[in-house]
This record gives sequence, structure tokens and C-alpha cells, in this order.
Amino acid sequence: MALLQTETAEQGLEALDEEECLALLGARGVGRVAITMGAIPVVPPVNYCIQDAAIFFRTGDGLKLRAATDHTVIAFEVDEIDPYSREGWSVLAIGTAKVLTELDELRCIERLPLHPWAPGTRAHVVRMVPEFVSGRRIPHSIQDK
Repeated sequence: MALLQTETAEQGLEALDEEECLALLGARGVGRVAITMGAIPVVPPVNYCIQDAAIFFRTGDGLKLRAATDHTVIAFEVDEIDPYSREGWSVLAIGTAKVLTELDELRCIERLPLHPWAPGTRAHVVRMVPEFVSGRRIPHSIQDK
């Protein structure tokens, strides 16, 4: 996995290293999957879990399943923002989506805490192994500038 280089230092933001990005990804349970519908970006929230540096989420029939079936490159984002202190962080992971279909893979997933919050059937499991990660933090000192 590679760390995406961003212009955060020039913008006064703190760049996060790969280790911290992965730790923050693992510390959340809800993120956003960025996919495209034609040329239109769609960014729905999903609950997810991480195992062995891979991101897993369940989905029903629709755009996310189609992206994973086609092995599309997707983006996955998590963040934490405090509007009062104007502090926060954001982590972006980019990789190829894949629908899990092998029985052995699906058995392993059943042991993970991967239970959809949204109503409806979410029978398909998608895995994305990040090829690139990028993260940044808005430190407390920026709000005073």
C-alpha cells in the first residue's frame, strides 16, 4: 500500500502517515464509499469493518454491488469533525472493489462485526484492499490563525 502525497503541509494541515491512517480507518464503523454512476459521483454512507488492512461492507443490489462486480476502483473515506473546536481529521483509501463469492471467504466474514444498520437485505459482501491511503488533520493551532 502506498501513501498518497498531498499538499497538506503547504495548506497548514498535518499529514498523517500510513500507520495512523490505517489506525483511524479501523477506529470507525461508518464511512463513505465513493463510486460513479456514469460520470456522476455518488457517495453513500456504509457501516464497515476492517480485517487484515482490508475494508469490508455489506450491500444489496444496486450501484455498490455493480461497482464491486465490475472490479471498479472506489474511494472510501472516514472522518471526525468537531465544528465547535474546528478540529478534525479525514482519511481516504483508494482500491478496487470485489464481491466475495468464495464460500471460505464468506465463512470468515460471518465472524466479523459486519451487520448493516439500514433496513433491507444486504446479502452481498464487498472487500476493498486499499492501494493508496491519505490522511490529514486540522490541528488545534490552525483555528487561532
